[in-house]
Amino acid sequence: MSLSMSPSAVRFLLNNDVVVLENIDPNLTVLQYLRDERFKSGTKEGCASGDCGACTVVLAELSEDNQALNYKSINACISFVGCLHSKQLITVEHLKQGAKLHHVQQAMVDNHGSQCGFCTPGFVMSSFALHKQNNTPDRAQVLEALAGNLCRCTGYRSIIDAALTSSQHAEADSFEQHYQRTLQQLIDFKSLPSAQFSHAEHHYFAPKTVTELADKLLASPNATLLAGGTDLALSVTQNLATIADLVYLGDVAELHTLAENDHEFIIGSAVPYSNFTPMLDNEYHELGEMIERIGSRQIRNHGTLGGNIGNASPIGDMPPALIALGAEISLQRGDVERRIALEDFFISYKKTVLKDAEFIKHIYIPKAKESQMFKLYKISKRIDDDISAVLAAFFLEIKDNIITEVRIAFGGMAEIPMRAKQCEAALLNNQLCSDSIAAAQFALAQDFQPMSDVRASDKYRMKVAQNLLQKCYLELQNKTIETRVVNYA
Repeated sequence: MSLSMSPSAVRFLLNNDVVVLENIDPNLTVLQYLRDERFKSGTKEGCASGDCGACTVVLAELSEDNQALNYKSINACISFVGCLHSKQLITVEHLKQGAKLHHVQQAMVDNHGSQCGFCTPGFVMSSFALHKQNNTPDRAQVLEALAGNLCRCTGYRSIIDAALTSSQHAEADSFEQHYQRTLQQLIDFKSLPSAQFSHAEHHYFAPKTVTELADKLLASPNATLLAGGTDLALSVTQNLATIADLVYLGDVAELHTLAENDHEFIIGSAVPYSNFTPMLDNEYHELGEMIERIGSRQIRNHGTLGGNIGNASPIGDMPPALIALGAEISLQRGDVERRIALEDFFISYKKTVLKDAEFIKHIYIPKAKESQMFKLYKISKRIDDDISAVLAAFFLEIKDNIITEVRIAFGGMAEIPMRAKQCEAALLNNQLCSDSIAAAQFALAQDFQPMSDVRASDKYRMKVAQNLLQKCYLELQNKTIETRVVNYA
């Protein structure tokens, strides 16, 4: 079908084939589309929740300047088909190079990286995406890239060895050979009007500007906003819900802002974690490390900061960290924009100050200053790719061993992410010492009455939160001593 027909349809490349979607349910996931509509059964369903990686596929998408292709792994099981617009979708079936296996596939064979084979396509696709960005990855980079893929029978050593196999001198694959053609096709797709389609009273719209988005929400205030969909999609795949009106934010240019000035970082609400993490990691290394634990590479490639905030979960990891840093957000309704402190965004469980037709536009994160210290702790059953039982964020400004400014925020301790105001009061304008910490631990029990659930009991949560305050004190003590030694020397 030529590009001049149905200009508002969703268009993408399935390997090298142009696909046009006009009459398809917006609730259809990429996994269902591949297996049920295209009969591409190499992509597997293991969990339907983005945990196991068996459904991993790769998207090639345009860089911000439209000059290059970025290859990223995603979970097909929790990605809706509409997100494929102006991208190239690559599955394990597309890797074979004529009569030969792709070099990442051959590496799996050579290193005996497969037994039952169910998880193998997902591992191969994660490795493929990694090698498209880095053809000589080290072990840490391989472990990070494969952290979202699970195997129950092969054992990970041989799979890791396969991913470590250098592709530096491998023959150019078909994706490299068709690179310029693919690039131009995606540019052509992106130049078309905003994508939209409907099926059986279910509607999908992907505005390209904030103005289009604002107008759409004013006309349809009950529409559901879709960014990465890493949580929203679970309502469809796990709870069998259907969403009547989806508005996708991934094509809105203004929501992909990534900028900074002298005193703050500015992050668009639809920027994926993978894009903004390097900037924050350079300023707040502990925040960068925690983001790597929020979810797998596949999740971070799709999940967004605006989505994590807007979801308003009491166990979301970013809100307490950003509240402690004093972050702010801008909200827009129609052509009216307002800026508020992030801590004022949350009202009660899953309820926020958002008005009808209002959306999160930007997140503003203050830069670090001298004499300020930031500590961040995530407590979960697994190190990687797990939900927190408790997340604690401590921000302190200390001058001459006196705490002159303090913000302490927790996730998992209340129905919203929130500050520990009485704990802060016990520390403010006091020395950083064991007595003030003990007083703050006592005050913490007045700030929160945590609940018991499958992740932790109320008593466990409180004890852990108090212990984390002590841990923060001990680490800051060591840092203060080190600083004094350096200054003395």
